[in-house]
Amino acid sequence: MAVAGTADATARQRVAVIGAGAIGGTIAARLDAIGHDVTVTARGENLAAIREHGLRLRGAYGAHTARVTALESLAEAPDVAILATKATGTAAALEASRAALADVPLLVVQNGLGGERAAARLLGHDRVAGGIALMAANSMEPGVVTVTAAGDTIVGGAEGERFAALLGEALPTSLTPSIEGAQWTKLLINMVNALPAIVGHSVQDVIRDPGLRRVMLASMRETARIGLASGVRFQPLQGLTPLLVRLVAFAPRRIAQQVPLRIRDRLGDVPNLGSTQQSIRRGQPTEVDLINGAVVDAAARLGREAPVNAALVELVHEVERTGRFLPASAVRRLA
Repeated sequence: MAVAGTADATARQRVAVIGAGAIGGTIAARLDAIGHDVTVTARGENLAAIREHGLRLRGAYGAHTARVTALESLAEAPDVAILATKATGTAAALEASRAALADVPLLVVQNGLGGERAAARLLGHDRVAGGIALMAANSMEPGVVTVTAAGDTIVGGAEGERFAALLGEALPTSLTPSIEGAQWTKLLINMVNALPAIVGHSVQDVIRDPGLRRVMLASMRETARIGLASGVRFQPLQGLTPLLVRLVAFAPRRIAQQVPLRIRDRLGDVPNLGSTQQSIRRGQPTEVDLINGAVVDAAARLGREAPVNAALVELVHEVERTGRFLPASAVRRLA
């Protein structure tokens, strides 16, 4: 269900965005642009740049410099908060701001599965919604976010309606009846991330390469099959319907490859690095264990294996360790 709004749809609110990277920075800048009182948390050069120059948004949602309050951790309780750190940083980010988040409605916008449940356990309250960002954004310069392709932000679960109303003012937003099913569909879409991080090319260029596209499709097949075998009810996201999920899982390869090709077309012409490669280029830990690794873990719970995703996890970690991208020829052999 799409949610639309205007600047008058909800009263001006004090919104804290924890993690002002590509996605968090986009959300924060857009909320600032429509008049909310926005505080962000950030670290290092990113924090310094936001304090000095503001949070600068470019690309598909227009240009805006958000003069937000920038902190290392929250000092006061906001009206609502949005957690947009990497999933690997959830515990540290929430611990740093725990006192300010007691009983504050929280939206967790992350890759992977069940981030909202993990946050609820850490905070000790269940006023936590799940969110999925379908936009494509790069954040390679401190304090600057470039949205390379627009897309919906999906919210659901506890407090879902509250955050749908808030974000619907600022960004294309939809409310899902099953955040778990939506997370699995996003997990399938996120199979575009590992290969660009391994070979150092854009998502679009990887999908254009027939051999790399074959490996990407193989990782998508594993994801779709394991999800379906686990009883997941995939939700429609970004044109990827439950029917197309089944096509990925079971159709002949020449037909199923239309799904990654459609993803490439949706990304447009501006090169998108993918979030995993962005982390590597910034020298930060990646989320590969919570993306491709989530498929491996789900398969293990069923007594199955996901060999392509397992291999991609290892190769991403190799690039993290060595700092060197691998030749495409070393990856094409996986499928």
